[in-house]
Amino acid sequence: MTEKAPRTLLIPALFDAHWPLLRWAFESPEWHAVVLDGDRGVETLGLRHVHNDLCYPFVLITGQVLAALQSGRYDPGRTAVLISQAGDECRGSCLIRLLRPVLDRAGFSRVRLLSLNVRGIERDAALPVTAAMACRAVAAVLWGDALMLLRNQVRPYEALPGGTDALWRRWTEQLSDGLRTGRGLGSRAILRRCREMAADFRAVPTVERQVRKVAVAGDIYTKYCRLGNWNLETWLARQGCEMAVGGLSWYALYYLDTHLDAAPLPLRLGGRAAVDRFAACQKELVDILREAGFTVPPPFREMKAQAEGLTSVSCAVGSGWLLTAETAAWVRAGYRRVLGAMPFGCLPGHIYARGQFAQLQRSLPGSLIVGVDYDAGIRDGTVESRVRMLLDMEL
Repeated sequence: MTEKAPRTLLIPALFDAHWPLLRWAFESPEWHAVVLDGDRGVETLGLRHVHNDLCYPFVLITGQVLAALQSGRYDPGRTAVLISQAGDECRGSCLIRLLRPVLDRAGFSRVRLLSLNVRGIERDAALPVTAAMACRAVAAVLWGDALMLLRNQVRPYEALPGGTDALWRRWTEQLSDGLRTGRGLGSRAILRRCREMAADFRAVPTVERQVRKVAVAGDIYTKYCRLGNWNLETWLARQGCEMAVGGLSWYALYYLDTHLDAAPLPLRLGGRAAVDRFAACQKELVDILREAGFTVPPPFREMKAQAEGLTSVSCAVGSGWLLTAETAAWVRAGYRRVLGAMPFGCLPGHIYARGQFAQLQRSLPGSLIVGVDYDAGIRDGTVESRVRMLLDMEL
């Protein structure tokens, strides 16, 4: 009897630095995970099918999904699209209900939409989260954080151009082998790999250079995704900048910590234990990278405690108090220029995030915080002028 090939699971772009590893969490005998890419042209396709008043990430996600399905590479009857849903005030929590009629009108009614969430929403369409999936995801997130932080802090000073990216690719291939097989994913093995990575990146030949240190905070789509921030990482590199971005484990812990209160009691108790274990592993990762001489934000628990005097840690809307905490952490670590990158149309971002910038700058002497919106109706020059203002103003 011939074994049936797995179906295709299309995953819209979001975590550029982490997807090469994180995609393995979704590989199974049932599903073959394909992370979508695409250039800015997908926004035009998205706008043909959705109202321009919807948030910019949804426009881009719609364009990516339609471009992939219209390419003819995927059998609609054996293809599904994975949509992550926060389950809070973010309009992304409604993406499945918004995207379903779009696909139906475009002739893709056979394509399933699956929800990834921990809030019990869209239960009929939920992708089951198995223990193996969670184990792979934790390893991929921590390793992805380590590689992202190490690469960002070494690449601006490398003596041989391209050496840091080559090392990143080599490590990504090695780590993918373990994630694919499910071997070596215990806490000790994860952290041992982090020590090895830190030693390898520390050994990259570097030279002294004058660079401007810039931290990027804000919404996860415009912070982690080049499609959402118009390839900000490459643009800043051309301007002679060292870019700092908080790791995905901080966001994952923030989300789980602040949303578990709304969960049923059994899930709440089990979730708290899982969060504590994840946070302990993250703290060890921070210690490893710091011991190797790299700059890392405080571990989650410490960062949350430091945010107490700056904002209300009960706010879990969008990026909530994490945006404040990350901004303060990077400023205190020497990244005094902070870009608050937000997608236009993100209601929690406009109301809560932007409302913090002025007070944050008053609370962090010597810092400069500039907000910038990304949207299909905004031209490149407008965004670049905002970022240029951040780079050129005297501190």
